[in-house]
Amino acid sequence: MIVPLNQLSASIVPAIVLFILLGVALMVRYRKRAQYRYPPGPQTLPILGNMHQFPIEYQAQKLAEWGQKYGDIVFANFFWTPTIILNSREAAEALLEKRSAKYSDRPRFTLLNEMMGWDHAVNLMPYGRRSRKHRKILLDALMVKSALVSYRPMVRRETALLLSGLRDDPDRNMDHLRRWSAALVFDLAYGHRPASVDDELVDLAERLTVETVVTGSPGSVLVDFFPLLKNVPAWIPGFGFKHQALHARLMLTELMDKPYNMVKDALYAGNARPSLTATLLEEAITRGTLTPEHVDDIKGIAVALLGAGSDTTFTAIKTFVLAMVLYPDVQKKAQEEIDRVVGSDRLPDFEDRDNLPYVEGVFKEVFRWNATVPLGIPHRSSGSDVFDGYDIPEGAMIMPNIWWMTQNPQIYDHPEMFSPDRYRGMSPEQLARTDPRSVVFGFGRRICPGKNFADASIWYAIANMIATMNISPAQDQYGRDIIPEPAFISGFISHPKPFTCQFSVRSDKAYALIE
Repeated sequence: MIVPLNQLSASIVPAIVLFILLGVALMVRYRKRAQYRYPPGPQTLPILGNMHQFPIEYQAQKLAEWGQKYGDIVFANFFWTPTIILNSREAAEALLEKRSAKYSDRPRFTLLNEMMGWDHAVNLMPYGRRSRKHRKILLDALMVKSALVSYRPMVRRETALLLSGLRDDPDRNMDHLRRWSAALVFDLAYGHRPASVDDELVDLAERLTVETVVTGSPGSVLVDFFPLLKNVPAWIPGFGFKHQALHARLMLTELMDKPYNMVKDALYAGNARPSLTATLLEEAITRGTLTPEHVDDIKGIAVALLGAGSDTTFTAIKTFVLAMVLYPDVQKKAQEEIDRVVGSDRLPDFEDRDNLPYVEGVFKEVFRWNATVPLGIPHRSSGSDVFDGYDIPEGAMIMPNIWWMTQNPQIYDHPEMFSPDRYRGMSPEQLARTDPRSVVFGFGRRICPGKNFADASIWYAIANMIATMNISPAQDQYGRDIIPEPAFISGFISHPKPFTCQFSVRSDKAYALIE
């Protein structure tokens, strides 16, 4: 069949135009690359950039490979997004802390913010007036020493409930740990004290976390690079993530509204428990400033506590348990230190912390051995910059490779080993350089506002479990130990792979102390 010339022209003109536009775009990009001196990095392909080299799983490990080849600061292109990868603490501090005015923004998170609704959470929202407002409120509530001391009774109470659960029903050990981590943030945010992991709000928060985390790390999913994809109909194959995003958005809305209304009703009834939401709500009512915008702020601040605190805390405490199962000698040594310093007539308390250096080493190793959020949350450069002789373009995505900062063998001998002894005999300068807490909570103006609260509450739970419990491998039907794999799930949050274990009370005295 012969196609008429006019029909042939009509069919190939769009293709020719597209080809020309693509050629122009590649030429512009090549000239930009030649004009600017970007940091070294892997070779790119047209359009894809380095996306074809970026794995779906364990992305931090690939970025670490690039760092070993190209240096602490690596340049890559993910589709059209210029990206700076920071593979050392020094590089991350130099940009994200010392130049925080230029590196405190966030990339456009199309999936999480625009489709799921997480733009209410300060850790994901763009840097600006609203984020500074939310951050100041959270810093006042969570970083001031007097506030932290006021939370100690709550931490003691919830940890006592944790120990009681592990003593009375050890087979549900992971449920007790999950309830403990959720109870801390729910009490802080709403004055809500869940009695079990089956609590309605705890269940809702956990399901929402799963829905959110399985989508991938912020800034790394396809729709983040091509925001127009959010407008593609969900029935088209490959776009089922839109259903998932809508489902997550509905759950997030419920999680923001339900506990907020619960606190508001209790406040008007005169029986509200102390909480951040109750304080902010009462102040706004008293001042007459409870506008719809202010209500959204209160809901967003509270849900940020849940989103950023519960799952990461649960991950850290699970990592500790896994380490105790795999390293019984570490557990025994920590127990001996507590027995020697604290004795067996009381439980360790916050005031004992400075006198328990080995337990402190165990605590540090929990964060180093498994960086809870391996790549943190990406930053964005709000203007062009020059650093160490390299050009950093405006709008570049900045990715701190926290996993490699805690696994670099030049800093930590045998990083795959859980070794609290690695911190012994270090000078103050060495301790500061190797303390994983200086990287795992983020950098600069985006550092986690709940850092100090998480630090204190996780330490307290770890010290009390060491003092009262023996944590050992589970056994199969033949009485043989089931040794878990020291491995962690790939994803935005690095959970230990599922494992089983046993909790047993150390002694009659420990049993009585729990009681």
